[in-house]
Amino acid sequence: MAAQRTTRAYGAPMLLFQKRFHAGLVSGAVTRTFRLWDKPHVKPGGRYRVHPIGVVEVSAVVRVPLEALTDADARAGGFESRDELLAYMTPVAKVALTPQTPVFDVTLRHADDGDRVEGALDTKLSKEDVLALHAKLKKLDGRKPWTKTVLKLIKRRPRIAASKLAASLKRETLPFKEDVRKLKKLGLTQSFEVGYEVSPRGLAYLKAAARLR
Repeated sequence: MAAQRTTRAYGAPMLLFQKRFHAGLVSGAVTRTFRLWDKPHVKPGGRYRVHPIGVVEVSAVVRVPLEALTDADARAGGFESRDELLAYMTPVAKVALTPQTPVFDVTLRHADDGDRVEGALDTKLSKEDVLALHAKLKKLDGRKPWTKTVLKLIKRRPRIAASKLAASLKRETLPFKEDVRKLKKLGLTQSFEVGYEVSPRGLAYLKAAARLR
């Protein structure tokens, strides 16, 4: 349970959750969400962006009366009890809640691509962290610097197909994707069904690196 709608980011569907649910979604402790929608905003098999933790994949959407929800259901949604869930739902309800109020019970799982580097969501980088990343990127650059160019391109054009990004640099797609994977191993980018984003760690690095000049 969180905000009562989906939205879109860079053309991709986005499912909103309060920050308090992020850790549970990533760990698998939160596997359900309960929404007071007029109609379903997600569908089984759909993948939805949850900023900044990645993607969740929906496996089931069932409409049930409010009275059908149990303490176990509430715990699967990240709450201590059914009472806490109802207290959370009440302020966002468009009408007074009754036992027969319809609720969409959505089953989901965190569905990032599985190889994101631990720390990619970290935004607090020490000076030593920044210098270490700077050295690693310089090593990747070799004789023909490319790392900063690719990071800035992805920041400017998030969730754009790799083929289009590569073409904008007059590069072949496969070598470009291999280079992005190198950045990902450093926790600087995240991959999605279509395109990439600079990770929170990557954004923090770019900001800090600009001050090194």
